[in-house]
Amino acid sequence: MKKRQLGNTDIMACPVGFGGIPIQKLSFKEAEKVLLHAIGVGINFFDTARSYTDSEKKIGQVLKPHRDKIYLATKAMSRDFRGMTLELETSLRDLQTDTIDLYQLHSVGTEEILERVIGPRGALEALVKARQAGKVRWIGITGHSRPVLLRAVKTGLFDTVQFPFNPIEDEWEQDVMPAAKDNGMGIIGMKPVAGGALRNVSASIRFTLSRGVDVSIPGMDSREEVDENALAGETPKKITEEELEKLEEEKELWGGKFCRRCGYCMPCPEGLDIPFLLLIEAYYSRYGLKDWALSRLRKLEKKYDACIACGECLKKCPYELPIPDLMKKAAKKVL
Repeated sequence: MKKRQLGNTDIMACPVGFGGIPIQKLSFKEAEKVLLHAIGVGINFFDTARSYTDSEKKIGQVLKPHRDKIYLATKAMSRDFRGMTLELETSLRDLQTDTIDLYQLHSVGTEEILERVIGPRGALEALVKARQAGKVRWIGITGHSRPVLLRAVKTGLFDTVQFPFNPIEDEWEQDVMPAAKDNGMGIIGMKPVAGGALRNVSASIRFTLSRGVDVSIPGMDSREEVDENALAGETPKKITEEELEKLEEEKELWGGKFCRRCGYCMPCPEGLDIPFLLLIEAYYSRYGLKDWALSRLRKLEKKYDACIACGECLKKCPYELPIPDLMKKAAKKVL
């Protein structure tokens, strides 16, 4: 894959990077195979987070021998100086490195949180100090709110910005992306296939790379997914009119409110795989793939009716989805 410069940083990343959420559910041996295969096909940008359970540890242990050939990006939810300092030290230890190429303020979703992290003794101050000490090279911010990230971009305090961008969620082109480009910021697009909602993976990833995203980071949990995603980044062919029409049809099918499988709602106290359950219901209802959906549902130990509506997921979902209600409706429809 031909490398791209990530904004004004010195990071020369392949257009398709490795999203580190899905390897949480893999054993170490399984994750090792996927990660090494990613290295083998030329992927050199790996994005993970403190909140992705053991993702940092798996990436650190497997990729340590290849550290000179890759870029490591991670992020943390801490909002104050002390908390972010501790998170960073944990990331350095788990990733088994002395320096992290890109450390990001994770999921900054409100104006109040933004003010807190960039204010005195906020999380940003901790990362600036870490950069001065050589522990961090570049600093970024991630989120799902356009107004908040637009304001963050305009502060000029960050080197990169990361947000969900795909044929369904393309509204970022209106303001955040132009502002980021004007400020020399690198743009990282997460959820390029809308968490698995979009079925044409190649077209969806190529769509993001043709619209201003520097690095697209689909999640990967198999060598087959690595191959499919990497292929979309190898001299990406132009999106055809036919592909655009099909993507537009899918966009209309899904509408605005649906699960992107970001995984922030996990772990569920009752052991439900919330993102996968919602994906099964969506494919059952919207695509009419009833046999596919039911065959996968049967393999799950905990199904929709195991939800006790405790509300823990509601606190963490960046899209404010009414997850317990969705589980209840899915149980009536699918079970």
